[in-house]
Amino acid sequence: MTKRASDVTASPPSSPRRRSKYTLAPLVLIAANVVLFSLFFVWPAVIGLVYSFTNYTGVGAFQFVGLDNYNNLIGDSTFYDALIRTLLYTVLVVPLNFVLSLLIANLLVSDQAKGKSIARVLFFIPWLISPIVVGVLWRWLFGENFGLINYIIEKLGGHAIAWQSDADLSLGVVVMAGAWGGTAFSMLLFIAAIKNVPTSYYEAASLDGAGPWRQFISITLPSIAPTSFIVILLNTINSMKEYPLFVSLNNGGPGTSNNLLVQYIYQTGFNRGQIGYASAASFVLMLILMAVAVIQLIVNRRVENR
Repeated sequence: MTKRASDVTASPPSSPRRRSKYTLAPLVLIAANVVLFSLFFVWPAVIGLVYSFTNYTGVGAFQFVGLDNYNNLIGDSTFYDALIRTLLYTVLVVPLNFVLSLLIANLLVSDQAKGKSIARVLFFIPWLISPIVVGVLWRWLFGENFGLINYIIEKLGGHAIAWQSDADLSLGVVVMAGAWGGTAFSMLLFIAAIKNVPTSYYEAASLDGAGPWRQFISITLPSIAPTSFIVILLNTINSMKEYPLFVSLNNGGPGTSNNLLVQYIYQTGFNRGQIGYASAASFVLMLILMAVAVIQLIVNRRVENR
């Protein structure tokens, strides 16, 4: 049977105004982000790159010196000390943050855990606090003459510990403070990832006799591998750029023994007025961060392709 032409309802063509509306709206939003990105990232990066080849001091004119700033960095022992301390801090705080956040996330998604809603709020509080405030809190806890920890130790009959005068102990305090302050965000990422793991996997593993630890190793960890990669990458980059926590907790002390790269760059550029030299150090740090990100991406892809 042939349908009549009147029975076929043709869909009305979309109007040019509607098409332009759906085309212009995304472009406007994208353009706003491009402008902000260019204004606050690309332009300062270009200026910094130009300054890194000059002897600019922050005022007056400057002269191009070529690669002299980068050549001087190669022989700068203070730069290497700050770089080594930065790498050491990163190597210590990233695994500690990873373990703590993953442990807390597993506890908060467990069916046996009680008061999970309150616990999530409490564990998320460090993320709401400024890094400067975190540093002040931990300095109050581990101060040598006024700290709560030393007060408790002395009340128990012990001797006060040189938390701030000893370089290694001072770095250890900052590592604990940094891991504590960054655990909340990583914990939320892990909670979301663990909840997305199908429960049928765990049910099948239980039927096969696998215990909680075996389920965690064989099911949870492989299933949350992409999230683990993101957590490690973000924490690595944030740790290598850490500044306010060190300044508020021990100001890179004792002396300059715990100065990180960002502190070195700040002191070189603003305290000594060597903007060009500090810009060169900044781009070296940027190259290191890019190399870390590329290496982690390569490793993650190889793991996923296995």
